[in-house]
Amino acid sequence: MTSHDAGRPLRVAIGEDDVLLREGVARILTDAGLEVVVRSGDADDLLQRALAYRPDVVVTDVRMPPRQEDDGLRAAMELRRRLPQVGVLILSQFCEPAYVTDLVGERPEGIGYLLKERVGDVTTFVDAVTRVAAGGSALDPEVVIRMLGRRTKDGPLQLLTARELAVLAAMAEGLSNTGVAESLLISHASVEKHVTAIFRKLRIAPIDSEHRRVQAVLTYLRADTRAR
Repeated sequence: MTSHDAGRPLRVAIGEDDVLLREGVARILTDAGLEVVVRSGDADDLLQRALAYRPDVVVTDVRMPPRQEDDGLRAAMELRRRLPQVGVLILSQFCEPAYVTDLVGERPEGIGYLLKERVGDVTTFVDAVTRVAAGGSALDPEVVIRMLGRRTKDGPLQLLTARELAVLAAMAEGLSNTGVAESLLISHASVEKHVTAIFRKLRIAPIDSEHRRVQAVLTYLRADTRAR
């Protein structure tokens, strides 16, 4: 997805109207070796400057001026429409899966949604930013749990066992097979077996591995959309 040159730092645009949080996020990312090219407290300004600077990833709040409603989310959706290669990581004070499904559309590549409290876990936060910039996904565990509770009775996820659902939920959070194994305290071989079963049951074609993972996450998100 991304056209990022490995020889230069990831370029980030930040949209957040709370100046202390905005500067804090910028400091965290700068200290991690990323380049912050846009800092904005207004959604319209964020969109215009992101279109001009073409960052690798945009980190933005949902509720921002000028309307103080879902302006940040709308700016992110418009940015994704006009620059599909730019990753988007939403930071929100609220756990609202609907924002994720609105943002994803037909493409889960390069999408993340974290609660603002996760910023304090610097390693996890920076990892989420870099993963989204590279075309991966990073969903907050609280959002994933909320989605699991909204499964429809006749949806494709009903074909999955409880363990396979847990593995898919971890995949939605953006974890690698190794990360899934560590999170669920199971072997790497078991994770591979479950992932293979998930792809088979969801009828995801045998294409490249990373694309299959995001397709599985897309199925997961679509199931949540139908449940709303």
